[in-house]
Amino acid sequence: MEADKIKVVCPHCEAVNAIPPDRPAQAAKCGKCHKALFNGSPVDLLGQRFDRHITRSDIPVVVDFWATWCGPCRAMAPSFAQVTIAIEPRARFAKVDIDKAPELAARYGVQGVPALLIFKNGRLVDQRSGALPPSALRQWVEAHIG
Repeated sequence: MEADKIKVVCPHCEAVNAIPPDRPAQAAKCGKCHKALFNGSPVDLLGQRFDRHITRSDIPVVVDFWATWCGPCRAMAPSFAQVTIAIEPRARFAKVDIDKAPELAARYGVQGVPALLIFKNGRLVDQRSGALPPSALRQWVEAHIG
């Protein structure tokens, strides 16, 4: 039954895929482009891609708003990547470069970077500012993904 399946947006072609709950999501491939739905790396999101992942995925989406010129952002990048590997496919991890998508930063009131936001079912459920070490980042994400 389609209603029992978990919807996940492909990070490569943006197709919405329905994964049966009894199938290992880590091994799932896109029905359209046949690439892995999860590869242990954060997805770069801008504009319509951002909206599609936030609104069409059944899994939570953890977004790191960052900038190339931001020292704390660069320092936190390995932590974000490490937690991505540990938690995927229970959540999608994404990054938004605020210099390439200032409209997204403005939409969510991001005034300083790094800023971390968690979305569930298209809604913002929590956010925090500042770099976090891997253990604190993982604990914060785990508290929201259940």
